[in-house]
Amino acid sequence: MAVSLGSSWASALPDGFDIRVLTDQVPNARQMVESESGNIYVGTRRQGDVYAVVPNNEMKGASVHVIASDLPMPSGVVMLNGDLIIGALNQILRIRDIDTVYANTPNIETITDELPDATHHGWKYLERDSEGFLYLNVGAPCNICLSEDERFASILRMDPATGDTTIYARGVRNSVGFAWHPTTGLLWFSDNGGDWMGPEVPLEEINVVSTPGEHFGYPFIHAGVVKDQNYGADKNPDDYTKPAFYIRAHSAALGITFYTGDQFPAQYKNALFVAEHGSWNHAPGAPRGYQVSVIRETGSGLRYDSFVDQWLIDGKVTGRPNDVLMLRDGSLLISDDQNGEIYRVTYSGDAD
Repeated sequence: MAVSLGSSWASALPDGFDIRVLTDQVPNARQMVESESGNIYVGTRRQGDVYAVVPNNEMKGASVHVIASDLPMPSGVVMLNGDLIIGALNQILRIRDIDTVYANTPNIETITDELPDATHHGWKYLERDSEGFLYLNVGAPCNICLSEDERFASILRMDPATGDTTIYARGVRNSVGFAWHPTTGLLWFSDNGGDWMGPEVPLEEINVVSTPGEHFGYPFIHAGVVKDQNYGADKNPDDYTKPAFYIRAHSAALGITFYTGDQFPAQYKNALFVAEHGSWNHAPGAPRGYQVSVIRETGSGLRYDSFVDQWLIDGKVTGRPNDVLMLRDGSLLISDDQNGEIYRVTYSGDAD
């Protein structure tokens, strides 16, 4: 049964919203995707498992099935024509007709196993486009460095029929979240800034790919304006694409999703929800992130607000949001890889 989180959680959301635990049986839950039947498939990083979360008819609870085990960081998941695509360290995998086989040890096919196998920032996040191409991140294999393999620090576009890739975005240090804008059709993505540059430097980035192949700065320029001390001395920040929005340094902005449903109030239509995993490299006594935030377009630009901020209480970390997913019923799921939980946010107030 879905568990209510009590009054303290209710006060951590805007008026009219409710949050409950759909399941707490998904250790290290990372990216999520909903299938046509309403099953939720969930990747992991350290756990090495991929899960099927099958909600009951009233979304008041769910059964959980392990559908794959002992994979190298299988954090990315996306649906493609009824198949589940899994992004692991150096592999893109496929389980055909997943909704019919998830409970019976399904067969796993390999689309490719020729991606870079560096474990530093090696976890994947997946998306697809309307033509059936896949999109995946290949993070920098270091904190800040210049790699010979140009696939590092990029977002790749992949043909799932062949496994062939092209570079869709360059200079992307460590993106763990991207989504298509519902009206412009452009790809937005989060990017985590470098460590050991300062407690408030560099800012986390929300970026937009306007032209495939464009360069977002790393490792030469950080957050659009900061020249790297080792690689940026002779670089001009104006030669690189600047972020569309900034989030506080070290908040670890990960999964993102645009809200296109009808359940939430109109002010959230096409808003971008962001899972902020939370800081580890911050000034003493100044942790930040550990929340789900929302970015909305206004007449004067983009507005940023906290949406759920109950995972950091009096300096104590109680959970780490990793991904956000809008379901077809208009509710919002949040994965928590520290607690192995998936939360479901609903709205019962006036949606006007």
